[in-house]
Amino acid sequence: MSSPTPRLIELPKIYDPRGSLTFVEGERHVPFRIRRVFVLYDVPEDAERGGHALKTCDQFLVAVSGGLDVHVDDGRNKRTFRLDRPNCGLHLPPLFWRELSRFAAQTVCLALASEPYSETGYLRTYEAFLAAVGPKA
Repeated sequence: MSSPTPRLIELPKIYDPRGSLTFVEGERHVPFRIRRVFVLYDVPEDAERGGHALKTCDQFLVAVSGGLDVHVDDGRNKRTFRLDRPNCGLHLPPLFWRELSRFAAQTVCLALASEPYSETGYLRTYEAFLAAVGPKA
């Protein structure tokens, strides 16, 4: 059910005079069953996060508040996505190197994952990532 490349996914947005509401459902709005949820916050504006790839885990990132850049790399091509709306998230399939930067003040990033946390599920060096994805075409 996983898509082969990172992509932005629009989430439902329900308008109401009292405010807006956005929701996300696993296997409906994101292409995987949600097994873990975590939140990035209090990240200094000049800090960088990520710097890893996941071997088999899908993730979905949403800037619930503020904004950030997500740089993705498949070992051949690089692309940057700006997340700055709570009704639009980024699906990251496995085996994509990711780096997060340019955090706006007060950014809150919600992350949904297809697997529980396991340190062995990470590729922590770029060299290990390149070895896992194979030689460049």
